[in-house]
Amino acid sequence: MPGRVQSVERAAAILQILAVEQEPVSLAHLAGALDLAKTTVHGLVQTLRDVGFVDQDAESGCYSVGADLLHLGAAPLDRNELRARAINWTDALAGHTHEAALVARYEAGEALVVHHVFRPDASVQSLQTGSARPLHATALGKAILAHDPRAARTINDGALESHTYRTVVDPPRLHRELADVRDTGWAASVEEWRPGLASIAAPVRDRSGYVVAAVGIEGPVDSICDPRQRPRAALAEHVVDAARAVSRELGHGRRR
Repeated sequence: MPGRVQSVERAAAILQILAVEQEPVSLAHLAGALDLAKTTVHGLVQTLRDVGFVDQDAESGCYSVGADLLHLGAAPLDRNELRARAINWTDALAGHTHEAALVARYEAGEALVVHHVFRPDASVQSLQTGSARPLHATALGKAILAHDPRAARTINDGALESHTYRTVVDPPRLHRELADVRDTGWAASVEEWRPGLASIAAPVRDRSGYVVAAVGIEGPVDSICDPRQRPRAALAEHVVDAARAVSRELGHGRRR
């Protein structure tokens, strides 16, 4: 029979240590706990980070169990189920905000729209279900980017496309913006994807707390934003409330 693979055993030991720690741990802590050289542990933990099993804090450099590992084995959320769970709340969101409401999830490096509620007015509109949004230039995409490690890795794989003069194409600047998204609970885009268009979105979580989608609104800048082109706080509150409601539909916050 083939022998045990030492690197796999060590990688498993790293994950076991991270799983029991309450706070992110340093490379030195891992090396000491395993009685290994820092260089050896560094190579292993970086590989685990690259595949999404370990997260690394951008400021401290410390490590924790990655969201991909926590979600491993869970069945992917079906598009139709997501739409069914969100339909009542997105209808209400469109009614409260008088803007188009959308639900999107991460697929193939983009935010794919799985449900679209038309703006409740007489204007000519086209159905957006099945269309895709760039992750870095739209509110739906940013709400996903800020929380989904799979999506976040895509912004480091190559140059970010500039859609308008306001598109953020500098990765460090984008990462700072995504940190703000995590702090505030919602994302915004003002003419970053298309001139004259603004959007606000918030993350949707499943029972485990994993971000599986985003809910948001899109509309003209002068409708979504105040005279200083800042997203209106009242609209952001409606979006966050809708995202929380859809999350509850998916079991988030419920006792098992």
